[in-house]
Amino acid sequence: MSISAFVALRYSQSGTKQSFVAFINRFSIVGISLGIAALIVVLSVMNGLEGQLKKRILGILPHIVVASENPVQLPPNLEIQVLAQVPYAEREVIVQSRSTVAPLFLQGTQTQAAKPFSIVANNIIDGNWDSLLSGSFNVGISRILAASLDVSLGQQLRLISTDTSIYSPLGRIPSQRLVTVSFIFDINSEMDDKVMFIHLDDLARLSRKKTTQIQQQRLFLRDAFEYLPVVEYLTANDFSLRNWRERQGPLFDAVKMEKNMMSLMLLLVIAVAAFNVVSALVMVVSEKKSDIAILQTQGMLPKDIMKIFLFNGIFNGLKGIITGISLGLLGCWGLNDILQLLGSNLAFGENGQGLPIDIQANQLVFIALGSIILCVLASWYPAYKAQSITPANSLRSE
Repeated sequence: MSISAFVALRYSQSGTKQSFVAFINRFSIVGISLGIAALIVVLSVMNGLEGQLKKRILGILPHIVVASENPVQLPPNLEIQVLAQVPYAEREVIVQSRSTVAPLFLQGTQTQAAKPFSIVANNIIDGNWDSLLSGSFNVGISRILAASLDVSLGQQLRLISTDTSIYSPLGRIPSQRLVTVSFIFDINSEMDDKVMFIHLDDLARLSRKKTTQIQQQRLFLRDAFEYLPVVEYLTANDFSLRNWRERQGPLFDAVKMEKNMMSLMLLLVIAVAAFNVVSALVMVVSEKKSDIAILQTQGMLPKDIMKIFLFNGIFNGLKGIITGISLGLLGCWGLNDILQLLGSNLAFGENGQGLPIDIQANQLVFIALGSIILCVLASWYPAYKAQSITPANSLRSE
């Protein structure tokens, strides 16, 4: 350890507990710790909420739909981002029950091909995903939609196609068909009451077309947020496509903006606490002028004096960072228990189990590095003032 680091470490562990300078020093460390802890808790909750939205909403909506009858060929670097390509089609329909009507998006899919990748198949509360057989005209709806339409498993609904019509003795009427509710799912998503699922072949029959005429390719991505490289490649190769941002882009932009604003606000809190280090170190420089002069007369160079105060700011920052990260992690792990004790039973997590928490290691590293940089910047001016002290003037005043 260098002499500058050694002196700074000894001073940061010194026993001057009762001085006003020591109080300011401890106050700045507490401020850094609380700011970091609050930032970790807020970011982890926002990450969890964003993850839940991505899982629930983008689990129902297709990540990318390509207007191609056959699977598209992707380069190896993009192929690894795509979990599967499944035959798919979607139509706007009107569903009619005995009590009400509602507009919906009717999603047609190859049941077995989509099953391993569908969040709906894993959240069925009544019935069976495999019941969507070709020619059965079975459909799957959400629990919320079933309550809205006042239907249950096994009952029938009337589907009316808005873009297909047939001629009858009464004139031109929309194509329609009776379908049977064969499963009910529950994802707790805002898309639950807007979609209905049917086999792709049955959707083609409702549309009065062959399956190959309406069939497109639904791409399941490993991460829906990493859609841009795939979209750019497909667009460059003249594929017609749609992606999830066309429907839900503004929602996720709003969530991202809110997370960024909360992070900025709490980073400013940390910055204010870090710059309390300036006050503490400036007073230390004034208090220790004679000590600095003695060190200089013993041969310590001005740059070494400067390093002492820089290291002192870094050590104070490390204390605050370690304490803040520890408090933040404890707060994240016990947040739902604390809310339960306070009587605030928030249920945004999966299956209504409290707030979702997603602690990301890269964010912890960013917070720690950012805090250290702020502490170094805050220490720079006092350190510069310390190296400018002249021994003769300081000792004469003593």
